[in-house]
Amino acid sequence: MADLEQCVIIGSGPAGWTAAIYAARANLEPLCIIGVPRSDPAPVLPGGQLMLTTEVENYPGFPDGITGPEMMSMFQKQAERFGTRVVGEDVTNCDFSGSHHLLTTSSGTEIQARSVIIATGATANWLGLENELRLATSGGGVSACAVCDGALPMFRDKPLGVVGGGDSAMEEASYLAKFASTVHVIHRRGEFRASKAMQDRILGGSNVEVHWNKSVTDVLGDSMIEAVQLEDTVTGDPSQLELSGLFIAIGHTPASAFLADSGIEMDEKGYIVLKGRDSHTNIEGVFAAGDVADQIYRQAITAAGMGCQAALDAERYLNES
Repeated sequence: MADLEQCVIIGSGPAGWTAAIYAARANLEPLCIIGVPRSDPAPVLPGGQLMLTTEVENYPGFPDGITGPEMMSMFQKQAERFGTRVVGEDVTNCDFSGSHHLLTTSSGTEIQARSVIIATGATANWLGLENELRLATSGGGVSACAVCDGALPMFRDKPLGVVGGGDSAMEEASYLAKFASTVHVIHRRGEFRASKAMQDRILGGSNVEVHWNKSVTDVLGDSMIEAVQLEDTVTGDPSQLELSGLFIAIGHTPASAFLADSGIEMDEKGYIVLKGRDSHTNIEGVFAAGDVADQIYRQAITAAGMGCQAALDAERYLNES
């Protein structure tokens, strides 16, 4: 029989590491299962989306900025300082039906836990183009988060592109319009899927240009993006558009597939449903934090705050049960 853990944390981004710091300082001796690197099609690394972020300027406490990987390394070291144990595997199955929660990892190891915090995050959806992903991971001007990166000096007063036609794309374009010389919204259809209010905000922008019925077939540039190759989805005609930055806004996918048969309540997109402003799921002793339960904000600082909540909720649950 597997040893009984007091608190197991699944995930290793800002939410997971913050939960680990709080749980460890509460003497819960947390076990953090951080996942394994993979590509599908973009790189997915332990540490979450910040591992693909070259410069973080909007997290308090770092006035000169910090790279995403450096920040996650610091979070991990702080969690380990207080006794967090780390396992570099994936959780492949969760059985929450018993008096204790049973987790199975990718090596076949079974772990019993009195409390579980799910902080597996969400991954940005990418076009899947080779140069898009290379420039995204190397700081070459391709990003999946305008709020995270759009205000960087490298993008100010430059032509920037946004790919997408939903509310997320409209929000990204609206944010970028404050800094860009021109925001080019690239959409593969002849109309947006976004709400009417969001469309009106973009279509009325003085420095916003919409490229209807266009798909991005290549991202051009060596160390930095220089242009995108477009194809007309109606005629098939190719064209090029010069850009100094490209923001992919075609949605996110929560990392929750491993919970499919667990009984955890999720919405139609796969985001974990929370019962209120706390971190409680529909299963007693199971908590969620970060982007796997948040499709609105998706920021490092909000994820960290949710990780804090989850650890405090888990501690309270363990004390009362």
